[in-house]
Amino acid sequence: MMKSTYDAYLEAEVLGADPVTLVHMLYRGAIEAVGNARRHLAQGAIRERSRQITKAWQIIQELTTSLDKERGGEISRRLQPLYAYMQTRLLDGNARQADAPLAEVESLLSTLCEAWEAAKPALPAPPAVQADYAPLSCSF
Repeated sequence: MMKSTYDAYLEAEVLGADPVTLVHMLYRGAIEAVGNARRHLAQGAIRERSRQITKAWQIIQELTTSLDKERGGEISRRLQPLYAYMQTRLLDGNARQADAPLAEVESLLSTLCEAWEAAKPALPAPPAVQADYAPLSCSF
């Protein structure tokens, strides 16, 4: 299967990313999934809503798994219960078909994403893709 230009760009970005950038990318993916779930909820698209909520839940699980409990200190200790809370709210929103829990998770993820974005080192994009793609940000 031939890769699209975007797929090639994304693969290169992931393979060349530092850990902070990878975490930032996970936040972006989770935010996008929750936003999609909210849109599907409004449209009554149950299957698509559930898939997007599951995707966001799995990304948050990956963020939880990646916490360095030994060297992460206070940040890791505070993020772990926050991630668990967000996962619970995602499941609640899915079960009750309610937007409020999803909106809350999207807001929490956006706040965390902005913090990681500020912590991310400024690295220039490769020249070949610089004109075609904007740098990662937390807003869509």
